[in-house]
Amino acid sequence: MTRPIAVVTGASAGIGEATARRLAAEGFHVVLGARRLDLLQTIADDIGGTAVELDVTSPSSVAAFLAAVPEARVLVNNAGGARGLDPVLSADEEDWRWMWETNVLGTLRVTKGLLPALIASGDGHVVTVTSVAAFEAYDNGSGYTSAKHAQSALHRTLRGELLGQPVRVTEVLPGMVETDFSVNRFAGDADRAAAVYAGVEALTADDVADVIAFAVTRPSHVNLDRIELKPRAQASASRVHRG
Repeated sequence: MTRPIAVVTGASAGIGEATARRLAAEGFHVVLGARRLDLLQTIADDIGGTAVELDVTSPSSVAAFLAAVPEARVLVNNAGGARGLDPVLSADEEDWRWMWETNVLGTLRVTKGLLPALIASGDGHVVTVTSVAAFEAYDNGSGYTSAKHAQSALHRTLRGELLGQPVRVTEVLPGMVETDFSVNRFAGDADRAAAVYAGVEALTADDVADVIAFAVTRPSHVNLDRIELKPRAQASASRVHRG
């Protein structure tokens, strides 16, 4: 294989799918990881990539995934998500456990496992998709915001630990992106999810994929440490103009 290999987690839909398609267009052979292998395979067939089942909450699934990826130049940690929108007083511990397991430990498992290959490539790059929730807190969102804060801290720590190694480290922090994120957060309640984006021209998955592709295609000496992007109508996690 002559094309450099990019690994994208959470690649069966949304930002992950858009990123896989965009990186393939940039000349990468993309290894797509996600739980929904049927959707993953369709995308991989479209872009000439490789689909490998991956559940980042399962150490054995991550180990099997890593065994199928002997080399890599780029890792995009995109797998993650939110469950629920409850105040601390009525927080659901299972929702919290899932969010921390997916966003934090999932990122740790995949990054830790691929770092040797990224270093060995001589020009590696770790991109982690967090959120504006990684540095803001908002009412009823403590489970998700705390997980994203921790994921961001993991990623930023890696930046210092890799000094002197041929690996770049970029955190991408999107605001409102209209994907299936809110449908998943609200357990399939499409009406409640649609209300999140009502009256706002939100970002699209392609918008975020454009930013990721820009970061990984800069010259090797250029490290874009942190890229925050929001819709024009969004000032913060909790301040949005609805027209």
